[in-house]
Amino acid sequence: MSMLTGLRTGVMILVLLGCHTESAAPVVIEFWAMGREGEVVQQLVPDFERRVPGVQVRVQQIPWSAAHEKLLTAYVGNAMPDLFQVGNTWIPEFVALGAIEPLDERMAHSSSIRSDDYFPGILDTNVIDGITYGVPWYVDTRLLFYRTDILAKAGYAQPTTTWATWLDAMTRIKHEIGPANYAILLPFTEWQVPVILALQHGATLLRDNDQYGNFRSSEFRQAFEFYLDLFRRGLAPRGGQAQIANLYQDFASGYFSMYISGPWNIGEFRARLPASLQGQWLTAPMPAPDGTYPGTSVAGGASLAIFRGSRHRDLAWRMIEYLSEPAQQAQFYRLTGDLPGRQSAWADGDLAHNRYAQAFWQQLQCVQSTPKIPEWERIANKISQYAEAAIHGSMDADAALTALDSDVDALLEKRRWMLRQAGRARS
Repeated sequence: MSMLTGLRTGVMILVLLGCHTESAAPVVIEFWAMGREGEVVQQLVPDFERRVPGVQVRVQQIPWSAAHEKLLTAYVGNAMPDLFQVGNTWIPEFVALGAIEPLDERMAHSSSIRSDDYFPGILDTNVIDGITYGVPWYVDTRLLFYRTDILAKAGYAQPTTTWATWLDAMTRIKHEIGPANYAILLPFTEWQVPVILALQHGATLLRDNDQYGNFRSSEFRQAFEFYLDLFRRGLAPRGGQAQIANLYQDFASGYFSMYISGPWNIGEFRARLPASLQGQWLTAPMPAPDGTYPGTSVAGGASLAIFRGSRHRDLAWRMIEYLSEPAQQAQFYRLTGDLPGRQSAWADGDLAHNRYAQAFWQQLQCVQSTPKIPEWERIANKISQYAEAAIHGSMDADAALTALDSDVDALLEKRRWMLRQAGRARS
């Protein structure tokens, strides 16, 4: 073989080796997940990578406190991940930005994802103007955590199902435990309770295509008065959570006997309450004003969404399908305590026999989303602000609701302008 032929052969081998090396480089999917979920989901990634050779999933864990701002910054800087976890109340904002891929067609043709296997009220939080933009990953809602022993002493062997019996039970509890203690803890920073009560009473929080506040409506006003009355009667501390030294110790001591919270507190109550109290607390769905039990609660949780500008949308969708499988949902619950979005995953032994989770199963059948607009988080903060003012007596209920409507109308000014522009464009 001549020297020239040898050189040509060597060059061809190097070229072929180079092509082989390049083709063997994995396709990287960027996945942003929040809080503990971002840490735990990494344990599920290796199995997906074995199923889909040539794909590498790179998970970035982001603290919940920084997640919203980081996603917005990434969108502005054109640095969004292919796949990301998003709080359900954030979805309208990212849809308005055009950042999220519509998923209806993919869901319709998926062999592993079934829309009818999700809690309807939770799935609805992912639907904006009839289009689905996210797949529920895990779910939550709010319901009652309560002391069974103290409720029994007040004459109720079972949790109450109506507002009237709930109020009676709390009044009896207050009589039983004395003036220094309370029947229920209602932290001022948690807007969910007045909103839950209002939704149960049939209130529409916003009006005219979500362009104006509707907090002076009779439905919201009646629910708000019921909420305020719990403080007026001394059933809830006017100092809110500021009066609480330690939530779990004060619940154990009987300082308060009821608390409206979410599924994350199942694990916390089991870990933080003393062993002597483990058989003396339970969870129950929310009472209803008219006896239609359970009463409505808010739909919460987090979903998985695909960045509309991703170059790997098909692979990101395969990752969503994988994480949505009932087996993966059940495993994720075992690792995190997060309740599965798929109803079929609740048949898993660990969850099916969890006595504290059963009330959440009932409640999740009766949940409703908050208004699906980008401004909702700021509106929710205003609800907390004016509820606290009314509780402390610096404003009466009428003044608080009038000011709330006024502030919300101002927050929605841009929305009204955008809708007017859209109407002119159509005409």
